[in-house]
Amino acid sequence: MEKLRQRVEKLGGILEVAKALVAERDLDRLLLLIVGAAARVVEADRCTLFLVDQERGELWSKVAQGVGMREIRFPMGRGIAGAVAQTNTSVNIPDAYKDPRFNQNVDKQTSILCVPMRSVTGEVVGVLQALNRQDRKPFNDEDEELLSALGGQAAAAVNNALLHQEIEQMMEGFVRASVVAIESRDPTTAGHSGRVASLSVGLGDILPRAGDSAGRWKGASLSGQERQELRYAALLHDFGKVGVRENVLVKANKLEPLELENLRGRFETIFVQEELAAERQKVDLLLRYPTDEARARVAEVNQKLEGRRRELSQMFEFVVACNRPTILTEGTFDKLHEIARGSYVGPFGGEQRPFLAQSEIIKLSIRKGSLTEDERKEIESHVTHTYRFLTQIPWTRTLRKVPDIAYGHHEKLTGRGYPRSLKETEIALPTRMMTSFKRTAEARRAQRKDFF
Repeated sequence: MEKLRQRVEKLGGILEVAKALVAERDLDRLLLLIVGAAARVVEADRCTLFLVDQERGELWSKVAQGVGMREIRFPMGRGIAGAVAQTNTSVNIPDAYKDPRFNQNVDKQTSILCVPMRSVTGEVVGVLQALNRQDRKPFNDEDEELLSALGGQAAAAVNNALLHQEIEQMMEGFVRASVVAIESRDPTTAGHSGRVASLSVGLGDILPRAGDSAGRWKGASLSGQERQELRYAALLHDFGKVGVRENVLVKANKLEPLELENLRGRFETIFVQEELAAERQKVDLLLRYPTDEARARVAEVNQKLEGRRRELSQMFEFVVACNRPTILTEGTFDKLHEIARGSYVGPFGGEQRPFLAQSEIIKLSIRKGSLTEDERKEIESHVTHTYRFLTQIPWTRTLRKVPDIAYGHHEKLTGRGYPRSLKETEIALPTRMMTSFKRTAEARRAQRKDFF
């Protein structure tokens, strides 16, 4: 009866362990849980778990109870554990020193029970190895049966944890690739998403310890799930920029480079026209007046032409200055319109054209930054593009809030953010953490863009 009671207790223990194994998704913690449970079930001094690396044809272990955490690797088929993995057959050795497969450099114990960890399909996932029963008796058939039962549960749990790990690694790779794609379109923001993510998550980590110094954040904290949601949202918050035209996204000045080059050519054309007019005037003077008087009058024409050249050069330099994304003063706009009122003869048909086109005046008159109102709205649309993109991803339940967190990264506590003008009470805590660092980053880029 006592043996039956002990067996029932051990089977009950295996069931309890099985429940715990299914719930644990972290591989390192899972391996520790398995070897601890295995040692208790068969009453062994310690247990070791080896996992199969199919790609490399090896067994490896990161967990050896009583020895510490270290990785051991060896080829399939080598040693007792390697033979068990290769043959998919349990091995019970009362005295390992009499078995040629025993590696004395790995363990100095003598009694070994080694069982394969089989998945539901029969595939060997790993090997459970128990060393020395605590009563110093050899392992028996019941021990082998119990350890095999636990090994089956452990195999399912390990496969589950590995699958979860692979999904996380795939998601991590996707997020990183997305960040690279974003930043390759706008190299000036390289590293921005990573910094926002690092600082936002860091803020969440220190808040519980901040106490009164946290101010309005006092008492705030993030769960592990919220922490990961915040991190992914921060990394992907600017992905919608892929929907913004590149010439707008990376626009450094008010005019496009080609527009400024055309403007330069226009002012050069204007001067050439005036130079040709001056040459015709000088020829006319030389024909109409005596030599000395003609020379004097030609000198006056040359002087006026030089003055006009300086004037046109100053006009263009002023236009170049206005083209930079600086804050313009009131008088600047008057001078721009004064320049625009000048006219020259077009190259075809002789029509009169203004020095500055209306579209150029609008762009050069931008008071702050380099974007027109339409361009600013296009830049701001990246938030909505981000949200639409992220909502297309089938997020897991633990990451389902990523799109909403990212959607609010340009909202402000004052309610003057975009695109939804949310008030402070409507902005979720993770989003508020991210926006606090977004504003800092944007302030540093204020001279390049219109504070988007």
